Amino acid sequence: MAETIGSIIILAGAFFHFSAGVGLLRMPDTYTRIQAGTKASTLGNILVLAGLGFYHPDWALKLLVVAYFVLLTNPLSSHALSRAAHAIRIPMAPSTVVDALTERNAARAEKSGSS
Repeated sequence: MAETIGSIIILAGAFFHFSAGVGLLRMPDTYTRIQAGTKASTLGNILVLAGLGFYHPDWALKLLVVAYFVLLTNPLSSHALSRAAHAIRIPMAPSTVVDALTERNAARAEKSGSS
């Protein structure tokens, strides 16, 4: 029974990895591709690791440590990539209506200029 549950969880993880790949192909710009790939692949990795935990219960602590690092590093790396893309002025999709980082930087520049 544990193998069946593990297989189903791994299959669900594979589905999220697949959806991350589709998101990378379908999204209109760099920023949304980074977001789609990161969120779906993080969940996919966690599900695959959980499924492996059902197959190999003695690996549970190691898998938990790996899951922790996945949860820690994937969002941080995507944030760093997005900030770097914004810093070198990679254009956003025309459908993007809010650029909060540019607005915040403009407000900071205005505030430091008036001080």
